[in-house]
Amino acid sequence: MRILMMSALLLITSSLPAAAQTFGGYECTEDCSGHRAGYEWAEENDISDESDCSGNSTSFNEGCQAYVEDPDRGSETDDDGNYLE
Repeated sequence: MRILMMSALLLITSSLPAAAQTFGGYECTEDCSGHRAGYEWAEENDISDESDCSGNSTSFNEGCQAYVEDPDRGSETDDDGNYLE
């Protein structure tokens, strides 16, 4: 019985979707590189208004917006503290 319960628990937990990687509260599509690029661009250009974050990429724009919302967060890590490459 114990093995059956352990097997059921393993099956349930393995079928749950993995938590998505986020950057500045925005969900990353793959590796957060677009968010990082947008954040770094906003930092380099001293952007202070979200209306200036209007590129062709959603992730770039969200990274730019993340900078406007929190210019001290940095671009090196995702929201979980994992270093971005």
